[in-house]
Amino acid sequence: MTVHLYEEDIPAELFAPGADIAVDTETMGLITPRDRLCLVQLSDGGPDEHLVRFSPHSDYAAPNLRALLADPARVKLFHFGRFDLAAISHYLEVTAAPVYCTKIASRLVRTYTDRHGLKELVRELLGQDISKAQQSSDWGGPVLSEAQKDYAASDVRYLHAMREELDRRLVREGRMELAQACFQFLPWRAELDIAGWPEVDIFAHM
Repeated sequence: MTVHLYEEDIPAELFAPGADIAVDTETMGLITPRDRLCLVQLSDGGPDEHLVRFSPHSDYAAPNLRALLADPARVKLFHFGRFDLAAISHYLEVTAAPVYCTKIASRLVRTYTDRHGLKELVRELLGQDISKAQQSSDWGGPVLSEAQKDYAASDVRYLHAMREELDRRLVREGRMELAQACFQFLPWRAELDIAGWPEVDIFAHM
């Protein structure tokens, strides 16, 4: 497998038409309007992963990347897509849809545990172990280390295979329709976060 790094945008026609794309982001922190988008990771489920890095003064034009993310013929796979969708919407000014979120799927079918992080899911569903050592590193630096690139790539490397297993469980438990409804709402949940309701459950009684 090879990790490819691009600056500011991906090449045109990087992926086959209609291929579903796993997507992840790295930012300078967890507050979307404050902490800029530094990296977008992509995979079509093949042996390679593709990273797009943005400079501190980027205008985030990225026409090829934006077209890919907005393509209605491609499902975009995320893990905790709520955060990534907010970053993509705020900085790239595009709604990445339709979507599938492995964390939501996990919460709907793995009700025997409260551990729904990517590392735990990859371990249980696929029997693989991934390192999270670079999770809190500086993604805005002038050079990405090999460890950072491998960590970033691992965030999208397993999402296609995880979706297959999670789909089997969603069908088995009769929760696929519920999952799809959650996925359809997810871009709007991200917009609520951006608009100022990140910690408020607007559906709650109090």
